Amino acid sequence: MLKNEELKNYLFITIGSIVLALAVTSFFAPNKIITGGTAGLSLLLYYITSFSIGTLIAAVNLPLLIVGWKYLGKTFAIRTVITIVLISLFIDFFDKIVNIKPFVEDIILSSIFGGIFVGLGLALVIKGNASAGGSTIIARIIASKSEIKPGIVILVIDSMIILSSLFIFDDNARVLWSIVSIYISARVIDMILTGRLNKKVVYLVTEKTEELKVKIREELGPEGTIIKGDGLFEGQDKKMILIVVKVGKLQLLRKMIKETDPNGFLIITEATEMLGRGH
Repeated sequence: MLKNEELKNYLFITIGSIVLALAVTSFFAPNKIITGGTAGLSLLLYYITSFSIGTLIAAVNLPLLIVGWKYLGKTFAIRTVITIVLISLFIDFFDKIVNIKPFVEDIILSSIFGGIFVGLGLALVIKGNASAGGSTIIARIIASKSEIKPGIVILVIDSMIILSSLFIFDDNARVLWSIVSIYISARVIDMILTGRLNKKVVYLVTEKTEELKVKIREELGPEGTIIKGDGLFEGQDKKMILIVVKVGKLQLLRKMIKETDPNGFLIITEATEMLGRGH
């Protein structure tokens, strides 16, 4: 069972590495667009040196891995080393041996679809319980030594890379489209890893709990929770209904509450991820 799980991890890592390599060779490099993390730093160095992109990615990431080995854990670190090696090899294979042509020579389309490819590739690597290295390693080291959150560290690194590109590119539009590309990558990763749910979490505070729970069961489904609590005033008992509702049923719920308890207090939030009960 563990062997099958590990094979699945490496399948995700391999496919993710290929997708990342295609993003770099087919979209970013030909159109002089950068991405975040050490991949972006490697692209910047590629534009001003004679080294291949794959060589630069390995040269930037592997020393960081050596330094951050103990912060990653042995198994995770091994997978990450393999991921970086695969990305480097695939990039140079597509660029130097296959001599792959740019998919499109358009800065706008390249930033959009390059961002999608990077997001997809990174999401697959993460699903394989690995990392593409770089800023993730630095973030883990700094987070373990301080109270700074990893996300802040990654944001600072990406910002520094973007600012550095201002001194390399004559066209500021490329820099702005690089930012768009990084944003798209982040959204794609989020969508793949957490899923795109068409449901909302609803908190309903009402004095008509008994009546509403019957209507909710009949109209929206049987799943839900009644939470009991105290109000801010002494001896003030409160009840709240917690349910997950499909977006298309929200209007029905609003109408139901308006008819049953016009004073009912409704809070609607996003359901970013759901696990259990068939989800």
